[in-house]
Amino acid sequence: MNAPSEAGFEIHSETSGRHWVAWISPPGESRPYRSVLLVGGSREEAESKAREWAARTLEAQAGGEASS
Repeated sequence: MNAPSEAGFEIHSETSGRHWVAWISPPGESRPYRSVLLVGGSREEAESKAREWAARTLEAQAGGEASS
């Protein structure tokens, strides 16, 4: 599954054994950004972690641009 995120990344998720994994990617891409997979006991948990990761990533990028 993939869904747009408010943070400018797409959220992807799939089952992996008894868990769910989720990751973020730039729009139009399907590979995990920076190869990061987030594991959850449910799809909702994994996707929630992915949304948090997307928000932190954008905050860090904005901070890096401001200091350049």
